[in-house]
Parts: sequence; structure tokens; C-alpha cells
Amino acid sequence: MKRTTHTARRGATVGLAIASIAMLTACGTTSGGGSDGGEAATELGEMEGQVSLLAWPGYVEDGSNDPAVDWVTPFEEDTGCEVTTKTFGTSDEALNLMKTGDYDVVSASGDASLRLVAAGDVAPVNTDLIPNYENIYPFLKDQAWNSVDGVAYGVPHGYGANLLMYNTEVFPTAPTSWDVVFDGSSEYAGQVTAYDSPIYIADAAVYLMAHNPELGIENPYSLDEEQLAAAVDLLKQQRENIGEYWSDYLKEIQAFTTGDTVVGTSWQVIENVLESEGVATDVVLPEEGTTGWSDTWMIASESKNPNCAYAWLDYIASPEANAAATSYFGEAPSSDEACEYREDCEAYHAGDADYASQIWYWSTPIEKCLDGRTDVQCTDYAAWTEAWQEIKG
Repeated sequence: MKRTTHTARRGATVGLAIASIAMLTACGTTSGGGSDGGEAATELGEMEGQVSLLAWPGYVEDGSNDPAVDWVTPFEEDTGCEVTTKTFGTSDEALNLMKTGDYDVVSASGDASLRLVAAGDVAPVNTDLIPNYENIYPFLKDQAWNSVDGVAYGVPHGYGANLLMYNTEVFPTAPTSWDVVFDGSSEYAGQVTAYDSPIYIADAAVYLMAHNPELGIENPYSLDEEQLAAAVDLLKQQRENIGEYWSDYLKEIQAFTTGDTVVGTSWQVIENVLESEGVATDVVLPEEGTTGWSDTWMIASESKNPNCAYAWLDYIASPEANAAATSYFGEAPSSDEACEYREDCEAYHAGDADYASQIWYWSTPIEKCLDGRTDVQCTDYAAWTEAWQEIKG
């Protein structure tokens, strides 16, 4: 298996009609392509002998980074499909790479999956040809970030929440609200951290949904101009107290370890690392709810190796392989069966539908309001990107 260098990551979405996503594509967030990804396969043939994967770092490990971490070799031995992999650091990078036609399969977060559908870069999948699909948690299937009009466009991989991390010496009592990083952040000026991405605007929107109901926000990825302006104002206030934004989780680990950061957005896997190193931190899902991700394995519409591609989607959804991959990255697996191969599912609230319901999975903001409003135009990802540049100065 051939690998490229790893970069840090993260990103996931919410629903919309394909015509609306196509509108986003036309606005320049992706280029080329159409809105027709073709038909789903009706049957499978002989394996082609190879498959090319485009994936987040840590999703496709063959032992070259750590000899003890390898779920690719068993797949190659079982199917005869030799795996080549390229990793990407952002969803936008993945979108551009998929335009080359060099990849059979991509692991897409929710802020990319439906843009891929709209561009015609990925095809519908026939889940009847994927036996392990049956055991995937129902609350991950047929969702707006992996399906269009009831048609599945991929197989759920893993999922997770963006949590509030805090230094337990600074916070002897666990905070219950995101207030400590927003309205109350001045108390911790210079020691607050936040995720460095335009999609973080949704985190502010989740907070405003609870504390400023007069704004009428019903979906944190569906903001009209007034609502976006309110979120931007909140984030500009927060900016005065931010010590460091992060996108590389290793930098956040270092910041909490040194004490330069005492509170901010984080992931369960970061807490696991810090706990193992004896750092005084913990995480909580605040009362307002949170954002998060649910990734999807998708097949390129012009895949040169569709049979091996289907074989990979089935394999990576199998209990042992899914357990290995999601455990290594640090997220909940896609099925209870996978938890039989993990000892930490409880920490990730795997299979807990009530917990999952508190997560607003990353979605691509588009002009057609995702909350169903038709009397106003919502702001798209391009507007969010511009706003984020303004926030950070």
C-alpha cells in the first residue's frame, strides 16, 4: 500500500435538496462536474485487483506508521484488491482531489459529502450489495448528509461530538454551558481556544439558539444575514479572549498540557491522550448541545475499480475493521457489533441515540435555508468563509 504524508483534520453536515447544493457548487466552492452521479450498481463482478482511497489521516492504516496498527492488509489478502491511499487535511482539499478522477473511494465529512453529490463526483450506492450495512446504527443511516431524496450515497463510518474541554484545577466544578467560551470568556482571557474553521460559526449559532431565541435560529447551519451577523458579533467578542485557534489536535494537546489553554472546544480523543498523560482536564457536552461530525465512505461516479470499491465499503463497515479504524482515530464506531472489539465505547457514547440527538452534525451552509424557510435567503459557505476571515482579522 502506498501512502502520502499525513496532515491534521476534521469536519460533517445536514440535509438539503440536490438542486440547492448544486447552487452552492455553482457559487465557486467546487468547480466543474454536474449533478448526475449515475446509477447505483445492481450487481458486482470480479475484483479488479486494486482500489484507490482518498481519506482522512488515520482512516486507512496498513502498518507503515505503526506495525501494530493495520486493518488494510487483511482486506488486501481477503479480496485481492491492493490499496493505495492519499490523505487530505481539509474537506475542500478532498473536493479538489476528487475532481482529478484518480480515486475510487473517499471518506467525506458532512461539510463535503453533498457538495460531492451535487458535482456528480460520487454515485449512489446499492446498500443491498453491502452486507455489513444492515448492522449500522439506524440514527446514522438515511441522514441528510449521506442521502438525497431517500437514496443512499455512502456508508457511515464513525461519528463524534465537539466537546467543551476544561482544566479541572481552574474549574473544580465542571461547567455546564458554552458560556465560559462565549459571554463569560473574558474571565479566562488569553487562555480560551476554538476550532479554526468557518464551520465553527455553527458553534456560536448553537449557543445563540439557546440564549437568544428572539433570533429565531432553528438550525445552526441555516443562518440568514441577521442571524449570521449575530454569530459573527459573538465570535468577534470571543476573539478578544482567544489565546490560540487550533486545527491540529496535537497543538491543542500541547496547549492544555502547558496550561496556556484552560478551556475550549475539543474532541474525546484529545481528552483520552491528556488523561493518559496525567494532565488535569476533562470534557463535557454542554446543556445547549453541540456540533459534531458523521463521516461517510462514498464511491466515485467514475470509479475505475467499482467492485473493489464496494468491497472496501463493506469491509470498513464490518465490526472488527470499523472498531479498529474508529478506535485509532478516536470516535464512536458505526455499530454495536464493532463495540465487541473495543473497550472504550462507553466513553464515546456509542449507540446512544439520545446523546447523538444533541449533536448538530457538520453541514454545508447554502442559500436555500435548511430549516425550511422560504421567505428569506440564507448565507452560504462562501459568506461564512468571508465572515471567518473578518472574525480572525
